[in-house]
Amino acid sequence: MSNNASPQPIQFYKQHEKVYPRETKGFFQRLRNITLLVLLGIYYFTPWIMWNGRQAILFDLPARKFHIFGLTMWPQDFFFLTLLLIMAGLSLFFFTALAGRLWCGYACPQTVWTDAFIWMERLVEGSRAQQMKLTKSPWTPEKIRKRVLKQVMWVSFSLWTGFTFVGYFTPIKELASVLWAFDASFWQLFWVLFYGFATYGNAGFLREQVCQYMCPYARFQSAMFDKDTLVIAYDEARGEPRMKGKKRNENADKAGDCIDCGLCVQVCPTGIDIRNGLQYECIACAACIDVCNEVMDSVGKPHNLVQYTTEATTEGRKTKILRLRIVIYASLLGALAIGFLIALMMRSSVQMDILRDRNALYKVISGNQIENTYNLKVMNKSHVDQRYQLVIEGLRDAKVEMVNDRVVKAGEIANITVQVTVPKDKLVAASQTVHLKLSELEGDSPDSITEETRFFGPSQ
Repeated sequence: MSNNASPQPIQFYKQHEKVYPRETKGFFQRLRNITLLVLLGIYYFTPWIMWNGRQAILFDLPARKFHIFGLTMWPQDFFFLTLLLIMAGLSLFFFTALAGRLWCGYACPQTVWTDAFIWMERLVEGSRAQQMKLTKSPWTPEKIRKRVLKQVMWVSFSLWTGFTFVGYFTPIKELASVLWAFDASFWQLFWVLFYGFATYGNAGFLREQVCQYMCPYARFQSAMFDKDTLVIAYDEARGEPRMKGKKRNENADKAGDCIDCGLCVQVCPTGIDIRNGLQYECIACAACIDVCNEVMDSVGKPHNLVQYTTEATTEGRKTKILRLRIVIYASLLGALAIGFLIALMMRSSVQMDILRDRNALYKVISGNQIENTYNLKVMNKSHVDQRYQLVIEGLRDAKVEMVNDRVVKAGEIANITVQVTVPKDKLVAASQTVHLKLSELEGDSPDSITEETRFFGPSQ
């Protein structure tokens, strides 16, 4: 090498090349399209459903209330949210160990919205070949028209997505009204634009790069895979050696079933070649299965050269569905689900916190009456206004007076002062444990709650 030769730059990152996935049809693509329509329908229409005069699903952060149809969750119900998050994590582990990356291929928001953006792109710019030709062509009025129309559709869809997302946290009809009147607050407008931009960036621009470089799931999925996990695989023993054209005609007796058409690569949304083995970029969308089956039909070969299978099956042994990790995941998930339902059914519609009067442990009134004062914070979790009855347990001949007794509105937290008096000769100790029982007086099935506290008096 000449001493005057200039050093070659070292590239640490491969330059990004846009993937133009080819459209294909087949059983799995029909299933994915149905799933896409169902999930998008749920997302966009659910905020408009009304339930008992309010939005059916509303995460009202200013009021610190989560409404899910007939259920209202409070900050004090954080336990239920924690259980749901744990169950969601275990479900991901369970279904990944059992069926691989079906979540990525069929239900992941990145996949769903990317497919929607690709559909709009095809509607405007045409097939894969037409899109690639349009990209390489010079800027003409027709190219500008198509590119502008595509961007208008993408931006409109993204803004509607951002608006819908914010509608889960602000009543969507109210949000639509203030946006239409150009009277939205700064933060309402900010979050609509923010989530709209995130949708546009992830589904319209980044696409497969989110799966390849940003999503952590692709990185740790191998820890949940084993030889009995469902994956998409190419049957190398049947397909090799792959040949096409004249070479295949000359070596028909030696050629494998793969005709090396490359369609499995063209339909892949992440641009990988499934014939190179399982790769972390594969999202198990099964587009390669459908297109390969079409090719096999055209050449008179049987289906499933590329198929859903397991490593155990390719090695010639039977796949084990019930295995230790599956049993553990299923058992934990089932136990948590049962516990969640039981806790939800036992959830009280009233909550009470007891704070003692800090000014004095007790007061002596009328000569021989001992009085303790308590401040109750009562939360009405029911959907109707409530009045309450309070009794004290564990203290003989005690009298209870709710000083500022009032109706507590549905969803309200009220401060109620309570005075408990008892004759001095009925006290058995200077400090004793008592229970305050608060009971609802309204509704078809009144609920109650009992909390423990202390009653103080003079030393005997």
